[in-house]
Amino acid sequence: MSEMADQWIIRVLGKEYGPADIETLREWKTEGRLLPENEARRVDVDPAPKPFGGKGEETPWTTAAEIPGLFGVEATVSAAERLAEPPAQLQRRSFAQILVETFRVYRKGFVQFLSLTLLVVLPSVSGQLASVWLQTAPNMNFDLRSVAAGAFGFCMMLVTMLLWPIYIAGIQILSAEFAAGRRIGFVAALNEAVRFWPRVATLCIFVYGAYIFWTALPLLIIWMIMTGPLSLLSVLLVLALLAFQVWMIGRLFVNFLFWQQFAVLADSEAAGALRQSKQLARSERDLPWYRRPLWRGVLLFSIWSAFVLAITLGPEWSTLRHYFNELTTTQDPQAFLQQLSATQQAHSFDIFSFSLNLVQRILQPLLGIAFVLLYLDSKTRDDQS
Repeated sequence: MSEMADQWIIRVLGKEYGPADIETLREWKTEGRLLPENEARRVDVDPAPKPFGGKGEETPWTTAAEIPGLFGVEATVSAAERLAEPPAQLQRRSFAQILVETFRVYRKGFVQFLSLTLLVVLPSVSGQLASVWLQTAPNMNFDLRSVAAGAFGFCMMLVTMLLWPIYIAGIQILSAEFAAGRRIGFVAALNEAVRFWPRVATLCIFVYGAYIFWTALPLLIIWMIMTGPLSLLSVLLVLALLAFQVWMIGRLFVNFLFWQQFAVLADSEAAGALRQSKQLARSERDLPWYRRPLWRGVLLFSIWSAFVLAITLGPEWSTLRHYFNELTTTQDPQAFLQQLSATQQAHSFDIFSFSLNLVQRILQPLLGIAFVLLYLDSKTRDDQS
């Protein structure tokens, strides 16, 4: 009877699972299959019969949160409160310590981060591979192949865009949990990330839309100026527009530095997340500039951007250098552009570049983890101040 007392039945959406001992329940919890609010009862306590004329079943069902030694105190804390609580061990790290901790968190939760990455990578990769296959498939009408490739690629792009807010929220949740020394399964993190989809999607539209607008508008004006007759005034105007573009993008970067963290970890609404992001990015002005959140964020993004450029341009460096030499020595720029366009169209699928791009996408959570650690570190000091 003592062994039976340690066996539990779990009921999820009316379906019962078990019997399971406490170790099995802990495995289910780690995998995200068991949540604190799921119904549970002991095996040795049979469900009571329905009362005569009653409307329901009277059973000794309780919740998994009340199973001794399973969830403990953390089950009584909501996910938002748990994520918003900065772990004590993250207080005031140096920049080098943030980098070391970033790789430690990534290694600790590699399976979960990889699963989350595949969620958005697989649709994109499927679209690319289908496009390559359609281009090389024999005995198929060219127009039909083009329409099929375009339609499938567009659908995969929509799927990626729909999943992107879940990917962003999932990175924040996984990073905060593993940084705090807690373990969380992929399914549990995914369920929690879905809850933030409307807010993160709204912010994605606003944040990315602002970047695109203030990047495209000056470039459009510059293109209109360059197509007309050039003069000293037009050249000065182009330089002024480029300077304005750099200033505006930098200002947006400062204002949006921590929007993902405040939207998810602090559970702030869209407008509040942007306002708090700007405040935290500009905080800690009593510290040397290299220890402020703003410049640490700039350095983190610069390191990642340099890595992406190396991954992207490295295999094509000799080709790019050849194009640059041709561009600076050609006497017919229009013919050169036509030749360049024809070369790009004839360029076949490069498995090496594709593999490097895939590696970049797999490692991309490192940037999100680093910003979560920087956010927790900066917010801890800001709250103490």
